[in-house]
Amino acid sequence: MTELKDRSMCGRFVLVTDLKIIQKNFNVQEVFCQYQPSWNIAPSQLIPAIINYDGKKLLVCFRWGLIPSWSKDPSIAEKMFNARAETVDQKPSFRDAFKKRRCLIVADGFYEWKKEGNKKIPLYYHLKSGRPFGFAGLYETWLSPDQKEISTCTIITTAANELISPVHDRMPVILSGDQEKVWLESGAADAANLKSVLKPYPAEEMDCRPGMGPHSVDFLK
Repeated sequence: MTELKDRSMCGRFVLVTDLKIIQKNFNVQEVFCQYQPSWNIAPSQLIPAIINYDGKKLLVCFRWGLIPSWSKDPSIAEKMFNARAETVDQKPSFRDAFKKRRCLIVADGFYEWKKEGNKKIPLYYHLKSGRPFGFAGLYETWLSPDQKEISTCTIITTAANELISPVHDRMPVILSGDQEKVWLESGAADAANLKSVLKPYPAEEMDCRPGMGPHSVDFLK
C-alpha cells in the first residue's frame, strides 16, 4: 500500500460549469450563494451545495469542513471534510446530519495523486459525459460563542472503483439522478435506503487525465 492510500479523500475538487447549466441540470429553483468557478477547491472554502427546502431545490454555500452543532471547538472542521459511508449513520459527528441534513455538493471532477518516483502526479477524475454531478454530502449549522451561525458541510466517501483503486482505496460518493432523489428526500428517511446509494460510481462511466486546470499539467505545492 502506498503512502497515498493513507491520505484522506476527497481533498480537492473542481467546479467550473456555468451557473445556468447547474440550475438546469439539477432543477434548482433558487440560488442563495455567490458562485465562484474554480479548478482547485480545497477544504475550508465556501462551496456550492444543493438542499431540499420545503420541496424546492436551493443552491446555497457551505464552508467545506463540518462543525457538529455540539462542538465547542470549530477547529474540528479541519478533520471533518470527509465522512465514511460505512459509518456515517453511527458516528456522533455525522449521524444527526445523516438523518436530517443531506445535500448534494456540485462538482465537475476531483483530484487524486499518483506517486511516480519522488513526484506526486495529480490525476483529474471526471464523468465521460462531461456533465456536472453531485457528491453525497451532509451539512450542519454551528453557533459560535458570539452567536454567529456558520454553515458547514462534509463529502461522503466510499470504497474506490476499479479506475481509482490503483491510486487510492477511497473515492467520493457520486450520485446519479435517481439516487439524488433518494438522498435529498426531506426529513428522516430510512437509513438502509439512504445507505444503499452510498456506493462506488461505475468505473466505466468515468475517465481521468493528468494535471490540474483545463489544459496542461500543473502541480500543487
